[in-house]
Amino acid sequence: MSVDSRPFTMTWNEVCARRLERHALSAPSTDMRPADIVTAMAGTHAQVLSAAELGIAQRIEGATRVDVREALWNDRTLVKTYGPRGTVHLLPARDLGMWVGALSAVPYSAPSSPDLRMTAEQTEEVIAAIGDALAGAELTIDELSEQVIARTGPWAADPVLPAFQGMWPRWRQAHHIAGIRGVMCFGPNRGRKVTYTNPRRWLPGLSPMEPETALAELVRCYLHAYGPATPQRFAHWLNAPVSWAVDLFASMGDRLEKVEVEGAQAWVTAGDTAVPSGPPEGVRLLPYFDTYAYRVGNHPAELLYPGRASERVLRGNFQVLLVDGVVAGLWHQRRSGRRLTVTVEPLRPLSPAHHRELDAQVGRVGEILQAHPELTIGEVTVGGHA
Repeated sequence: MSVDSRPFTMTWNEVCARRLERHALSAPSTDMRPADIVTAMAGTHAQVLSAAELGIAQRIEGATRVDVREALWNDRTLVKTYGPRGTVHLLPARDLGMWVGALSAVPYSAPSSPDLRMTAEQTEEVIAAIGDALAGAELTIDELSEQVIARTGPWAADPVLPAFQGMWPRWRQAHHIAGIRGVMCFGPNRGRKVTYTNPRRWLPGLSPMEPETALAELVRCYLHAYGPATPQRFAHWLNAPVSWAVDLFASMGDRLEKVEVEGAQAWVTAGDTAVPSGPPEGVRLLPYFDTYAYRVGNHPAELLYPGRASERVLRGNFQVLLVDGVVAGLWHQRRSGRRLTVTVEPLRPLSPAHHRELDAQVGRVGEILQAHPELTIGEVTVGGHA
């Protein structure tokens, strides 16, 4: 790492402006495609796919949710799979080898209870069975379960994992690991049922990148989207051990550069210290989980969530009103046919210019979701992720 005793300095406003620009939130991109946007975001959280569609389309001038669906299911430039923190993400198909190589090398904790655990050999057996079962098919979870148990043994069927309305079979604890290893991803829904398939059906040349190279590239990707950052923040983003992240950053030597933000030390990729010439500006309505990714990657929380936002928004998964790079409120939408009611609750006074931008943003949300929006300023009464 850089040993310069006088690191490059950035203000919080410069960091905000830099992140807005890199996330295509300062202004929608005129030349990026959905896969480019997902790369710029270091992956897009997709636990609720409609939220991911909105978040990606917002960042591309004139795009709608249809463009994101085309990229995912027809062009295959996006893959829906398990990404950082073992959660559902959209990832660029062209970078899947890097993600698989890097995430497969991240340490994870096995279940603490001996009654739940699988041995390392059993885990590998399940992952191989999943990849084999999906090699030429799109299967629902029940169909996949039958195939995995048939390929492994009755031990895989033991109902030991607490689930929403019962118990899941033992093999399910390796479900997301199979996604991280690159032998499973999501397929198109079959009616209301989720399906899974092997990404090699669509990406026959898929090959995991060598772990050391992949991890270095993942750090670079993360720092481009969220830097300046620290190993501790990177570990939080991945849900990985802090000590492991510290060692990883140290192993990259002079490929990383130390900077100082408001008196605190952080890191960027070496030479990547450019900041926009102007201050962070703009009103944006961030959807579910887009907010979560922005929060996980952006710190410190007291600057990103100033004033009432720290009490009202920080602890829940709300859709947020972003004003000039910081959280200034929350919002919710309710759809009835083609009508879309958008309720925005500002947590600070908005200027007339901000109100005009908010009107435009609500109109843009309606365009993306192919609905007729109506804006109401008032309290959001639903809880997070409702």
